[in-house]
Amino acid sequence: MPSATSPAERQRQRRVAAIARSSVKLVSEGSITATLDALAREMLQADALAGVQILTLDQSGKGLQIMGSAGFRRWPDFFDRLMECRGRGAALKMIDAFEQRDPVVVPDRWASIRRDPSWEPLHEYLGELKWDWFASVPLTIRGRSAGILNAFFAPGQIVGCRTMEFLLAMAEQAAVAVDYASLLQSERELARREERQRLARDLHDSIVQQVFSIGMQAKSMGVLGARGESIPAESVRRIADEVGVLSNTVLADLRAMVHELRPTASTQLGLEEAIRAFAKSTTNRTGLRFSVIAGAGLDRVAPEMAEDVYWIVAEAIHNIVKHADANTVTIHMGVRSHALTVNVADDGRGIRAAHAGCQDLASGYGLISMRERAERWGGIVQIGPRSDAGTSVRAVIPLPVLVPHAVLSQPEQLDEQTEDPTP
Repeated sequence: MPSATSPAERQRQRRVAAIARSSVKLVSEGSITATLDALAREMLQADALAGVQILTLDQSGKGLQIMGSAGFRRWPDFFDRLMECRGRGAALKMIDAFEQRDPVVVPDRWASIRRDPSWEPLHEYLGELKWDWFASVPLTIRGRSAGILNAFFAPGQIVGCRTMEFLLAMAEQAAVAVDYASLLQSERELARREERQRLARDLHDSIVQQVFSIGMQAKSMGVLGARGESIPAESVRRIADEVGVLSNTVLADLRAMVHELRPTASTQLGLEEAIRAFAKSTTNRTGLRFSVIAGAGLDRVAPEMAEDVYWIVAEAIHNIVKHADANTVTIHMGVRSHALTVNVADDGRGIRAAHAGCQDLASGYGLISMRERAERWGGIVQIGPRSDAGTSVRAVIPLPVLVPHAVLSQPEQLDEQTEDPTP
């Protein structure tokens, strides 16, 4: 009779299966957030861990953000509490792993955190799980740290050689996913630039044709005047009306071109000003009325994130103009609990009425594009009907927690540092 499989062998088989499934998920999941969430769940199931967090550098390379997790509830003010702990003197071991580009394992970590008053703001959050040991493994891409994988071990579990091999393998899978997402983003940026160039050519052609038409109308007026005869009032009114319509169209196209092709320059001046400018341009083109209400904290939004939020709002407004048959739009935005929240609400027909007969409301309303931009920063986009009338699009994007400046200012000399910049 075949011998029974030992617990250690069963665990090894689970780990191998988890690595294999995670490889499949690298190409099957739709976004980096979904992929890293799936990897975290695989780790949780394979090793019966208490919790997993996967953090990555944001697009600016100056902050960390949670992009995948399992076991933990999502706390909107997690980073605020983490920074409060750090300000009190708590040592963030994940920063050690990031700086040194080597795994950090801490036995009995929860016991020491529970006794440490500097960790008090996160005692409730960390106390929701039953865990003991802690390990943090850097995500390394071409020799540079790109993020961190944090593993929280259930009581009785210890981190041995085989466990560390599994963590390193899963961290490598996560790093591949992050690298792939970065390359994909670069391709999207290239496609976006090409699309802007195409749009610029199209608008240029349109404007040239309209200006040519204005010139022809002016020439017609000149020909009539050169005859030395009185010009019928009706002819003058007709030509004047046509010139007025054409000039307004040219002006609207030029304004649209400025805002469509230069959101980066606009958002460098501030997210609020960029969105107000886009709203004003849309009012000039369509007559749609806007109310933009900006709260505190928008100056903390980096230009890279601001551009994606700008496009989320622009996509929502485009769809309102196209589908909603609305009269007014209200835009609320501000930072609360270390997260940027933006809400775009209209008084139109509502999403279901606007998309009657469409089989895919989410796709038809541009939600996929908006979600991708939010998920790039670990955020979410929700869309639904308002309680009274119309539709609401809500985006919530966490602001990244800052990495010590020394980590980023000299990335090639991390291993040579002797001082620990972590409090």
